[in-house]
Amino acid sequence: MIEFKQLTKYYGDLCALDKVDLTIERGQILGLLGPNGAGKTTAMRILTGYLVPTTGTIEARGLSIEKDIHKIKEMIGYLPESAPLYENMIVYEYLDYIANVRGLEEEKKRKRLSELADICGLRENMHRPIHELSKGYKQRVGLAHAIMADPEILVLDEPTTGLDPNQIVEIRDIIKKIGREKTVILSTHILSEVEATCDRIVIINRGSIVADGSTEELKQTTKTEYTVNISLKNAEFGDVKSRLDQIEEIKEIESAGKNNGILSVKLSCHTEKDIRESIYGKIKEQNWILVEMTRDVKSLERIFGELTKEN
Repeated sequence: MIEFKQLTKYYGDLCALDKVDLTIERGQILGLLGPNGAGKTTAMRILTGYLVPTTGTIEARGLSIEKDIHKIKEMIGYLPESAPLYENMIVYEYLDYIANVRGLEEEKKRKRLSELADICGLRENMHRPIHELSKGYKQRVGLAHAIMADPEILVLDEPTTGLDPNQIVEIRDIIKKIGREKTVILSTHILSEVEATCDRIVIINRGSIVADGSTEELKQTTKTEYTVNISLKNAEFGDVKSRLDQIEEIKEIESAGKNNGILSVKLSCHTEKDIRESIYGKIKEQNWILVEMTRDVKSLERIFGELTKEN
């Protein structure tokens, strides 16, 4: 378990982190989101021992970064955006070198290299030069490097940047597999990636946490405002508006046009209730044919934009 306790960091007069409190459980994949300058990189650098906080602290498994930073570093595996690899080496030689740096004994080292070849999907490329690998496979080698010593905490900075869609899916699956047993902190700007990979999302803006929860939980925070889209046959917009205006929870009714005799209408609803049943009841009373009715909740992209906009 990792605990951020009133973590604060100033660069001169600039407050990069403002009394951040955060607890991350073992076996959890946490997505750390925020615009440039929000403070997420500062938080990761303090956790990995690169920076010292102005006030506050971070504890990992009861160890404090002030007193036990070297022990905490031993618990962490880190993969930066561009994995720093010795590309003139073949994959096996490079990982063997990293294992020696980490102090793995010979028998344990052979076993670990075999495990990592399977976990990271490198079995068929272990004897290829790193410079011949695609960016996706280089990221796999970097990931194998990061988890060589079987760390309890894995910090990933933009792990899928520059990868093609197939490589993104493969790296995502590897992260999910690793995350079953470790604490994973994943920093990224790709919102769909966080939604697909992470158990929990933390959004930081101007040094403070502005949202914390699963994708569904974040969407539920905006459940009092949603849109219902309906498509009707044998209906005119004026009649539809007059009828649906009777539903108190509908605050705005807009026509989205008519095509091939089908009228599309957008309804802005302000309520916690799902009022589609009431809408259907009003339609059923008329000689209108309901072709389609859908409810749109806010996307993660829209939530992120609203929470991190300037005003």
